Amino acid sequence: LRGCPKHEFRHFPDRNRENRTVIARDSAAETLRRIMMFVRMFLSVRTAVNSGVFLRRLHQKSGEMELLRQLRARLKATGPITVADYMREVLTNPAAGYYMHKDVFGTQGDFITSPEISQMFGELLGVWCVNEWMLGGSPKSMQVVELGPGRGTLAQDMLRVFQQFPMMQGVVSLHLVEVSPKMAAMQEERLTGAIKEDKGNSKASGEDVVYKRRRTTAGVPVCWYRDVQDVPHGFSCYIAHEFLDALPVHKFQRTPQGWREVLVDVDDGDGPHHLRFVLSQSPTPASRFIQAGEKRDHLEVCPQAGVLVQHLADRIAGHRGAALLADYGHDGTKTDTLRGFRSHQLHEVLQEPGSADLTADVDFSYLRHMCAVKDKVVTHGPITQREFLENMGIELRLQVLQQNADESQRKDLLSGYDMLTHPDKMGERFKFFSITQQREPNRGSRTPAEPAGFYRLEFKFFSITQQREPNRGSRTPAEPAGFYRLEFK
Repeated sequence: LRGCPKHEFRHFPDRNRENRTVIARDSAAETLRRIMMFVRMFLSVRTAVNSGVFLRRLHQKSGEMELLRQLRARLKATGPITVADYMREVLTNPAAGYYMHKDVFGTQGDFITSPEISQMFGELLGVWCVNEWMLGGSPKSMQVVELGPGRGTLAQDMLRVFQQFPMMQGVVSLHLVEVSPKMAAMQEERLTGAIKEDKGNSKASGEDVVYKRRRTTAGVPVCWYRDVQDVPHGFSCYIAHEFLDALPVHKFQRTPQGWREVLVDVDDGDGPHHLRFVLSQSPTPASRFIQAGEKRDHLEVCPQAGVLVQHLADRIAGHRGAALLADYGHDGTKTDTLRGFRSHQLHEVLQEPGSADLTADVDFSYLRHMCAVKDKVVTHGPITQREFLENMGIELRLQVLQQNADESQRKDLLSGYDMLTHPDKMGERFKFFSITQQREPNRGSRTPAEPAGFYRLEFKFFSITQQREPNRGSRTPAEPAGFYRLEFK
């Protein structure tokens, strides 16, 4: 309370507790008197002015951004919009969308992703692609298609793995699906070493679905697209890491009258923001995406993710390959997960749209359901990131990297390993999901039909030696080392 004197503290000795602090009675009485004066003033003013105006003076609404002004004009003209439409505007609006004009990744951004934490993550995904290529019969060409490539760190780490396999030289091409000009420029600089200006206005032509063609520093061709449907057909490994969580979701709430969709509307009242959530008065067209028998009372559905996985399933069935989707999500158990992130902190969804990332957990049970209607493909997972990386051999990769690392690098490697695999960090939070062709293991082969990472490798050892007897008086067995248990006395 402005104008009130500071509380005066006096210290009284206490035999049970030394230096006990209490507020002086005269100061407390004076404070109480001033509070009562403030209350009487509040009541007198409260009856003289509009309540909403007065409260807004006491509690200012959140800031007004350029995108907010656009949204308010649209809402006043056409009425409430779906949460999916709101997310689409906030994230990808050409003029003021969150992803469109700035670097949002890393410690200086709003969140950090697994490829930025450790090179081991991208390297193991590169190994996964090599394994799928070999299981597919080692075709003459393989497209690595990444959806939402971020800064290009994951693609860079995967390409470094491909260079270690001589039989893959000249086989790999990189195809990046990216709608943000800012992020595409960052990817180009990381992968090619420079940002090259295209001659002419390639963005406006609208004829060539490839809006950028380059070669990496190692000579690998790389192309950029705005939609995965524009990527050429062929044997492909599709990688989508933290891509699905940013796709727009429809939110629903069960009511006594049935399912009603959550909408976004203008808030000119006493709310903390300029926007608010409201319920539709009747079922909306998006309600048809709710599966029969749904038991949850609150639901998030992402039809765009369902369409995407069906498109990938069709490509895999017709042209071979596999898809690996990694994101934080659940298997049909969670309800309300929509949230915002800004500067690595939670941010209210309706506050200052365009200034923060919006994300919702991926419902992998919905993706599995959407793929079930497709022939010749099968889904795997979801499994936790910890399981996937351990199955791919992250511990062995960690040991190899530590051998040639200095003390500082070893600490970074261990820290990254812990962040990626610890159950209380990313290890249990993130899930891996895969789509592959239906396939049977080769006759006599011990290789499972599941893709790498979705089963635990168990190595068996077999040895051939000369027939031999242990030296007379020796305690060394005739078997080779490793085939008997050493017992130390």
